[in-house]
Amino acid sequence: MADKKCFVHPYIPNSAPAVEQAMLEELGETAAENLYRVIPDNLKLHRKLDLPEPLVSEYELKRHVEKILAKNQTCDEYISFLGSGYWHHYVPAVCSEIANRAEFLTAYWGDTYSDFGKWQAMFEYQSLMGELLNMEVVSSPTYDWSSAASSAIMMAVRITGRSDVLVPSNISKGRLSQMKNFIHGRANLKTVEYTANGTLSLEDLHKKISADTAAVYFENPTFFGCFETQGKEIADLAHKAGALVVVGVDPSSLGIVNPPADYGADIVCGDAQPLGNAMNYGGGACGFIATQDDERLVAEYPTLLVSIAKGENEDLWAFGECTHERTSYVKRGDSPDFIGTSQWLNAITSGVYLSLMGPAGMKELGEGILRRTAYTIKQLSSLEGVRTPVFNGPHFKEFIVNFDATGKTVAEINKKLLSYGIFGGKDLSRDYPEFGQSAQYCVTEVHSLDDINRLVSALKEVLA
Repeated sequence: MADKKCFVHPYIPNSAPAVEQAMLEELGETAAENLYRVIPDNLKLHRKLDLPEPLVSEYELKRHVEKILAKNQTCDEYISFLGSGYWHHYVPAVCSEIANRAEFLTAYWGDTYSDFGKWQAMFEYQSLMGELLNMEVVSSPTYDWSSAASSAIMMAVRITGRSDVLVPSNISKGRLSQMKNFIHGRANLKTVEYTANGTLSLEDLHKKISADTAAVYFENPTFFGCFETQGKEIADLAHKAGALVVVGVDPSSLGIVNPPADYGADIVCGDAQPLGNAMNYGGGACGFIATQDDERLVAEYPTLLVSIAKGENEDLWAFGECTHERTSYVKRGDSPDFIGTSQWLNAITSGVYLSLMGPAGMKELGEGILRRTAYTIKQLSSLEGVRTPVFNGPHFKEFIVNFDATGKTVAEINKKLLSYGIFGGKDLSRDYPEFGQSAQYCVTEVHSLDDINRLVSALKEVLA
């Protein structure tokens, strides 16, 4: 083996022949290929992968990756009006500065081997989110909104011992699919229709709710950006039937509207991505679950919770995990549900953002988005052949634009907008064919008056 000429990769220590041989001997094998004997032969490629030669210098590797990244079209060069789950918000420099500190950036989720203030930072995040949500207990972060919502629903199923979950039919198709996969075999998902205002149909909810309903889930704002103005009515109807109320919320709206706890939510979930986390090609997610300090609710959290206690020195406080023994991290094989990857770094970033913004800043953020949304809707609705908003009532951040009367498809329009340096709205024609050729547009605090007017001008030319 020592005489065998073999390429030793500079970034893969175990590719050294002596190390590889020692590992194989420990396993009682003669070749690494033998480790894959369990894979059926018909699934194997039976040839080498078509890969370029190894890049052995750091400089070559850096150049290679930069060349690939240069193909991307980003929101630094283009004005983006995309949303639908990940939104382009401004990230203050201090958020990035603190998130990139070594004690936070290099520690996976803050166990004792890597805890240099991370537990306290997580406690502060949970406390700030609790204040924003008017809730007493906030989970450590889940992967994203969909995973948080799915776990929140299963919490309600376990608490009530019931099997049916009612959700609005106008939630994200992706989230709906994930919910179905998550609760498959453990609960039944049923959809409730929505009204011309884009809000939940109380009439249909009344027909479908029953003694088997574990939870009623709805979102505010809705996936299409409409404010759900019937929160208390929905909650009262659900509670009367003995069901729990689970509400998904965009936290960037909570500076101007009441949190779901105020109109009857038992469990609140959502995504903290708007709170200081860049989109990162879909990787800036940070799901959360929140409740009041009710023992039956807290007992069903599958996530880690961080708490505070007095140390041996009464003048000092200690931070660490609580209820650890019943989390999915510990129970694993018999966990009631599984959180998986936890976005601790993004949660810490959101904690920095909330401490920076404060109540006044969150109010200013919400008001700014509300004004921009209303202005954009008004300007786009003046274009010939364009119908917006599709739903009546106030919108926050997102709204649907219908192009049926223009004779053009959303795909055609978005392709032409690229030449103006603009990412158009999300094409809804496949997931929501009932809306025809419609796109979901998103406006946040990053969009200036010039940006919005540039969109209107570009669309006018594209549709001419």
